[in-house]
Amino acid sequence: MDFPKEWNDYVDLDLLKDKIMPKVEREYKTTSVLPERENLFKAFALTAPEDVKVVILGQDPYPTKGNATGLAFSVSDGSKIPKSLENIYRELESDLHVKRPSNGNLEGWAKEGVLLLNSVLTVKEGKSVSHQNWGWEEFTDGAIKSLSERKKHLVFILWGAYARRKKSLISPSNDHLIIESVHPSPLSAYNGFFGSKPFSRTNDFLKLHGIEPISWSLF
Repeated sequence: MDFPKEWNDYVDLDLLKDKIMPKVEREYKTTSVLPERENLFKAFALTAPEDVKVVILGQDPYPTKGNATGLAFSVSDGSKIPKSLENIYRELESDLHVKRPSNGNLEGWAKEGVLLLNSVLTVKEGKSVSHQNWGWEEFTDGAIKSLSERKKHLVFILWGAYARRKKSLISPSNDHLIIESVHPSPLSAYNGFFGSKPFSRTNDFLKLHGIEPISWSLF
């Protein structure tokens, strides 16, 4: 999957082509890298910039083969639902009374306008955060900053300390909503994630500004 041209004006293409991709392509040829090459830019491919209503930020892909899909928090059909995603579904059910899905594929959200963006887009199989400081963070930070500057009334959902550090990238002048809490991980979910109602708060904000709300039940 090539980088979607619709995003060209929102990112630093020279950084991608000259610094990041040469190293990433070598890794794909010599070792096991996740997600699969054809899914590398899936978050951008499924949600064009003009369609973005919500941004949910993750850290890096799942390091388990078959799980990483190119979408933050999402896993492939048939894969076991990770504990953090189980907790997200639990909060969704409590917040909007949406029945918990039986799979962890979040492509339906992406097609609704939810950009499921990891800060780092690749990882070595079996080794979390192995591709940090390769330039991915600078690249995705640029996308977040551009979205916040070019668009109004976006919702940024920041779960956990890592995502919350991205708050400084979000323009304060375009009337965005920032929803932040602890991470949905089992280690922290009971310390402020459960009961935070991110889904209803998102839709209330979108409706307030005349924007079609997200159908969170699409699976």
